Amino acid sequence: MEQLSRPSLEEGTIQVLLVEDDERLARLTARYLQEHGLVVTLAHSGSDALAESNRHVFDVILLDLMLPGRDGLEVCRDLRGRTDVPIIMVTARGEEADRVLGLETGADDYLAKPYSSRELLARIRAQVRRARGKAGPSSHPVQAGRLMMDPRSLRATLDGRALHLTTYEFSLLRVLAERAGRVLSREQLLDLVKGSADEVFDRSVDVHIFRLRQKLEVDPRNPLMLKTVRGAGYMLATGEES
Repeated sequence: MEQLSRPSLEEGTIQVLLVEDDERLARLTARYLQEHGLVVTLAHSGSDALAESNRHVFDVILLDLMLPGRDGLEVCRDLRGRTDVPIIMVTARGEEADRVLGLETGADDYLAKPYSSRELLARIRAQVRRARGKAGPSSHPVQAGRLMMDPRSLRATLDGRALHLTTYEFSLLRVLAERAGRVLSREQLLDLVKGSADEVFDRSVDVHIFRLRQKLEVDPRNPLMLKTVRGAGYMLATGEES
């Protein structure tokens, strides 16, 4: 692990944990991000990444999948079990099955190598905007039946029970809650949830809906709130629909 030289922190500075075992690539990436005002800490293994995340609070974690020792998926599961920090998987494994697995494990975004540094920077900033409650045009609380959402604190409750959501899950559920009772297609959801990967695929929505149902529904296999409308899309039901 290493903390690269950096300027004194200012309010709003983005702090990044970059987990990459290719030291040359890690330094090139870190240098580019630092040139654009970000603060970067490097970790070259999964164990180092977990240790560093215990010591410091980061705004976003860039996580390679193929790491020595504990791989990226294992690290992602561990991180997601104790923090909602945005996680962007950055890896050479870019097949759809790998992307789905990464999202199911808890990543908020997935970027396949080779990638452009500009795209990586844009995705980091988008995830941080969402995590800081600045992704959408409105920061007013949203209520949809028994569901309450506060965009400012990224807090969501169902019947007063706190829901532990990733930033992407919060944004997706917020879009559905703001339009409760309306059917939204996958394309509409992808367009409305700003800051997500621009190289998206339909299955990514299905994966996040599946994860939301695990947290919302008594019986996720027979959902009463987050419903699928066959051939049309998804709808958040409040129980007040006619």
